[in-house]
Amino acid sequence: MIRSVRLPRAHAAAATLWALTLLALGAAAPVQAQIGDSTVSDSSPRFPDVTGRSLTGRVMHLPADFEGDLNVAVVAFKRHQQEDVDTWTPQLRTLAADHPGLRVYELPTLSSGYRIMRGFIDGGMRRGIPDSTVRAATVTLYIDKRPFKAALRISGEDSIQVFLVSRDGRIRWRAAGRYAEDSFAQLEAALAPGAAAGKAP
Repeated sequence: MIRSVRLPRAHAAAATLWALTLLALGAAAPVQAQIGDSTVSDSSPRFPDVTGRSLTGRVMHLPADFEGDLNVAVVAFKRHQQEDVDTWTPQLRTLAADHPGLRVYELPTLSSGYRIMRGFIDGGMRRGIPDSTVRAATVTLYIDKRPFKAALRISGEDSIQVFLVSRDGRIRWRAAGRYAEDSFAQLEAALAPGAAAGKAP
């Protein structure tokens, strides 16, 4: 049985450190996040192959190393978007408690040019998260974002992206932006027994 991931308040401290770090590195100015359309075509994409490192130091090849039968992956691109991520946290914590096979991951996604600063950025986040379980579920990606966004059909970086990914990498549901009740209801439906695999609503 896969253990659910708890997301304690310590995560907010790491978010602040990430925000301050990227601000110091000259990250883009804040832009108001928009709630996106969770509808995609029936030929649902798969989560692309990317390599990151958790805040416990584990190199992870995603989606193969996602540990749940189903996995919620919350992708953030900009320093201020942690506030949007945090709007999902209580609800995702509840889902993880109710669905033992569900794991929740946060994926701060930065351009590969920041890789030289990985130790500084990841170290700041690590110091803000004393809980090793949460560290293990925070995986930083330093990648070429263009093919990553193309594979996930992400047109811009002004909203966080939330995906429900099955063990084989298929995306079963997606949403963009801050928590919204209708989006959460769709996520719950996608987790229900018998929900169609491989298709996002």
